Amino acid sequence: MKLDVNALGTFYRMAQEGAGLAAGRLTQMTGVDTHVGVTKLNFMRGTEIRHDFDDETQNVGVRVELSGGIDGHSILVFDRGSAETIIDALLPDTEVGLGDELSQSAVTELGQIMNNGFVDGWADVLETAIDVSTPEYASGTSSADFFGDVEAAPEADDLALVFQSHIEAVGAETGFRHYLFPEHDSMAVLLERLRTNEGIEYDKLEGFDRMAEQGAEEVAKTATTLTGIETTVEIRRLNFVSLEAIPQEVANQRLVGVAFEFDGTPSGYLLFLFDEASASEIVDAMVPTDTGSSPDEFTEMDKSAIKELGNIMASGFLDGWANVLDTTIDHSTPEFIHDIGAAAVDPIVIQLGEDQDYAFVFDTTVVADGREFDCEVYAIPDESDLERALNDLDVSKIDETPTTAEFGDIEGT
Repeated sequence: MKLDVNALGTFYRMAQEGAGLAAGRLTQMTGVDTHVGVTKLNFMRGTEIRHDFDDETQNVGVRVELSGGIDGHSILVFDRGSAETIIDALLPDTEVGLGDELSQSAVTELGQIMNNGFVDGWADVLETAIDVSTPEYASGTSSADFFGDVEAAPEADDLALVFQSHIEAVGAETGFRHYLFPEHDSMAVLLERLRTNEGIEYDKLEGFDRMAEQGAEEVAKTATTLTGIETTVEIRRLNFVSLEAIPQEVANQRLVGVAFEFDGTPSGYLLFLFDEASASEIVDAMVPTDTGSSPDEFTEMDKSAIKELGNIMASGFLDGWANVLDTTIDHSTPEFIHDIGAAAVDPIVIQLGEDQDYAFVFDTTVVADGREFDCEVYAIPDESDLERALNDLDVSKIDETPTTAEFGDIEGT
């Protein structure tokens, strides 16, 4: 199976169009205004999907099977609070509990209408007909309760293309997650029809995802070594998104970060972002003082420590890519950032937007157990460079190539 940016761009427009129609139908049925959040094409492993269900919250959902223009399963999942809000809106004068026959019927009807909204949007973009099965109600606390028996859903270490859309009700505690798991053969036929160039072999993208996984683990090891704070990779995803959606993914709060531009095969941008409390804890661990650092004000020595941490994490991340690709990837000197989240990534989006509309984004969260340490890592390669790098990738070399970061003295200590 081969894919290219044009084909994925079409899928992305499908997801946006479907989300818009589904949101409109949610509003029509409940009377609650809705907002379509970020739409993404995720290349996700089964272990990453399970993170959406890790808090053991009771969820309810509706799934349908698709055939014709695209084969697969479309699944809506509401958490308990959202489902109860929707049931109250649909049955305002009726006292029913979640799981009652009447509430199941209401959720199933809503789910069918919203799933049809998604499907109608996809069919419009593809200019084809898509058949939808009778809706099936589902409930539970784990991903297996909703798509454990869906063949297209990825196993723990398998990489699958998953459509995800987030729609939220304005001023109400409700929202839902949407998943489309297309069948592999059906997706391959669509990709072949939509491709406009040679494209990228799917297993090369899967291999590059493994490279990013190694890079993320190197970032966590580097952070542990330099700060003494035990850190691990919590979430790691490869997204295909429109450039304009990237700032929406970043937390709407003041963040501290380090940005790099890297050049070679591939070229692009690498960004490490911390909330202010995490950045302060990093400084205290790397440059101990009697007074400690302020979470909203950083001295030149504090900035130097954060930049040095970012510099070594960047080297570990990118050196692994260069070793596997048998190429050279240089990165710029670190640029310190202290700004509202969207402002931290806007310059990158503007720069990339001169030549492309979409981007593959490696989105990783590194966390500490019991300590204030959250680090968001964004690696955004240039579109054309990434395609060349993937076509040259020898997948067999990925697990054979070690990555080791070099540690120096922190400037100013």
